[in-house]
Amino acid sequence: MKVLTAYFSHNGENYFSGKIVDVEVGNTAIVAKKIEEMTGCDLFEIRREKPYPHGYRDCVNEARDEFVSSARPKLAETTDVSPYDVIILGYPNWCGTMPAPVFTFLEGGDFSGKKILPLCTNEGSGLARSVSDIAKCCKDAVVGEGLSVKGGNAADCDGGLRAWLKENGVL
Repeated sequence: MKVLTAYFSHNGENYFSGKIVDVEVGNTAIVAKKIEEMTGCDLFEIRREKPYPHGYRDCVNEARDEFVSSARPKLAETTDVSPYDVIILGYPNWCGTMPAPVFTFLEGGDFSGKKILPLCTNEGSGLARSVSDIAKCCKDAVVGEGLSVKGGNAADCDGGLRAWLKENGVL
């Protein structure tokens, strides 16, 4: 079984437990790299061609504008998902779903017959409607049970992450 972890993450100012904190590595990137270490999977970072602002409020405003307009921003690069059986899809919860670049990634690939495992970092809002949005984008894929990881706990999520990967046959 060939596994790809494709993830979107935002570094810069992020929201943690009620306050804005400047981070060099975003929470989703931390978790994605843990998955790579645990499984030996391939890793692909979903990046918007035009990076999001560093500042939290500016980033939130831009993300909200994209959400409201159903924007599908151009990605910095793409990857071929055809060699993979399982795609672990990592993203933060933005506007109750996935960031716009994740929609671009999903809508730009052929996920027919693939198993997609959603992994959402958040500060308490969980997976929200992201799993159903993935299913709408990838009608011919099997969307597995998602994992919600509290962003502030990303560095210490090994136990729950390992259990989820085992439950889904990745480990």
